Amino acid sequence: MLLTAVMIGGVLLTFALIVIRLSDRTPTLPEEVELPDGASAQAVTIGPNWFAVVTDDSRILIFDKTTGKLKQTVTVD
Repeated sequence: MLLTAVMIGGVLLTFALIVIRLSDRTPTLPEEVELPDGASAQAVTIGPNWFAVVTDDSRILIFDKTTGKLKQTVTVD
């Protein structure tokens, strides 16, 4: 009985720690992102110091996370 209670308590504690650890990982993005003319966003990916926007015209636009400025454009064929 005691072993069962300890095991259940351990599982609950582990689950609580995982939830607490992952809840602090809310990604942040600028309020607005200015895309080039004619580009429409299809997907967004967030990195440590950058974020990327995949556009409907086969481009990946990589922006600086702090300033929101475009750093690089990659064309996908």
